[in-house]
Amino acid sequence: MATALDRNWGVMAARGVLAVLFGLYALVVPGLALGTLIMVFGIMVLVAGILAIVAGMRRQANQEPSVPIIIEGIICVAFGLLALLKPGATAVAWLYVISAFAVVSGLLHMAAGFSLRKQVPGEWVLIFDGALTAVLGILMILLPWAGLLALVWLVGAYSLFFGILLLVVAFRLRAFARTHPAPRPAR
Repeated sequence: MATALDRNWGVMAARGVLAVLFGLYALVVPGLALGTLIMVFGIMVLVAGILAIVAGMRRQANQEPSVPIIIEGIICVAFGLLALLKPGATAVAWLYVISAFAVVSGLLHMAAGFSLRKQVPGEWVLIFDGALTAVLGILMILLPWAGLLALVWLVGAYSLFFGILLLVVAFRLRAFARTHPAPRPAR
């Protein structure tokens, strides 16, 4: 178990760094065109999805629960490709796409967090992160005309916070893996 955690903390940290960079970009340059934001979102989600699939496959290779992580990765790849292939869609349509992504991603993070709690007692950060993600998605669905600038700020702030929480989880996993080394194979 510790071997898989030791390897996967880096993937989670990379996802956290990507989310922080995307959040800072959206907050520092809020007036950018929606098409550019969608393209950046698409790239970020596509890479995050690939990293999630890699992490899920590593967990699966070690006979650890991996289904929520792999499903999230597939959904991220699909949303990322959609954003890259159809950036000219209307702003409201993209608002609903991003909202749906946030709700689904949040629910999957919560499922992964509950699964992780079985291995790392007291782990709550990923569950909290999933709940915040789902709430963000629901708020964006309920308030579609709040303005595109508000959407850019909201997505940027969320992405920054999400990335920081992923980094916290990653470093907690690394610390757990270091204090619980994998048993050496018998020769």
